[in-house]
Amino acid sequence: MKKLLLALAAGAMALTASAAMAQDKLTLQLKWVTQAQFAGYIVAKAKGFYTDEKLDVTILPGGPNVAPEQVIAGGGADIIVDWMGGAAAARDKGVPLVNIAQPFKRSGLELICPKETNINTVADFKGKTLGVWFFGNEYPFFAWMNKEGLSTAEGGDVKVLQQSFDIQPMIQKQADCISVMTYNEYGQALDAGYGPDNLTIFNYTEMGNDLLEDGLYVMEPTLQDAAKVDAYTRFVKASMKGWQYALDNADEAAQIVVDSDDTGAAELKHQRYMVGEVSKLVDATDPALDLAAYDRTIKALVDQKIISKAPEGAYTTVITDALK
Repeated sequence: MKKLLLALAAGAMALTASAAMAQDKLTLQLKWVTQAQFAGYIVAKAKGFYTDEKLDVTILPGGPNVAPEQVIAGGGADIIVDWMGGAAAARDKGVPLVNIAQPFKRSGLELICPKETNINTVADFKGKTLGVWFFGNEYPFFAWMNKEGLSTAEGGDVKVLQQSFDIQPMIQKQADCISVMTYNEYGQALDAGYGPDNLTIFNYTEMGNDLLEDGLYVMEPTLQDAAKVDAYTRFVKASMKGWQYALDNADEAAQIVVDSDDTGAAELKHQRYMVGEVSKLVDATDPALDLAAYDRTIKALVDQKIISKAPEGAYTTVITDALK
């Protein structure tokens, strides 16, 4: 009997240990390559913040040929980082994406023009070539042009160049102005000798033309699963801890990003610059969606006919409310 009791006790202890070690698996698809734009998630994984929340998180890098909306629709991810324009457009086409958190409160998008182009105001855009990224990144630009009454159609007021994800179209004079992110390509422009003294800078946020950028999105049907919602909540909690750590420890965060980049393309100096600039856009203490910013973003997308109508159920506050 004593041996039986000991065996049962050992079995119970093993089951308890197994249950304690059990982790929910989640896959996060990034919008772009491994870089400090996503430092919060990369740091959260490296520092064990996801593990602390009993999560086993896989982070998938993006790239020019990766559409996060398609990845999650095909079952390749549980959560994606996406700009609201791309997510709303996908939802309009039948992919039921829902915003569950919005760490990025401000836009990092700018259009920059060398002074020699003689572009100083929006009125000077007429007859000029403007570089724009596509694959869902073009929506803020088209919404801005629509607001200004400038035609982007072939033969219209401005010529739109589908630019590469760098500053080469400006260096090679393929475009009069190019799109940059404050935390990425603008740094490349600074390294190339450009800056406020020889550039005209159109900052989307300062102009009031910013649309919401890096938010967290999941598929709507999964929100009917209480266990999934619980896992998402723990994910957001750990991610925001990662963001806070990254912003408080920029040098270490930059090194973690470099160490996490399997391609070897991430350079420490640039990643350090990126953490500093991203810190101006992210609120590490508040992942909740700003509904005024949401309404402004959706209105711009509808006005530009990027989406057919304002969506219903495109966001939930359940996850962020649970963290208050």
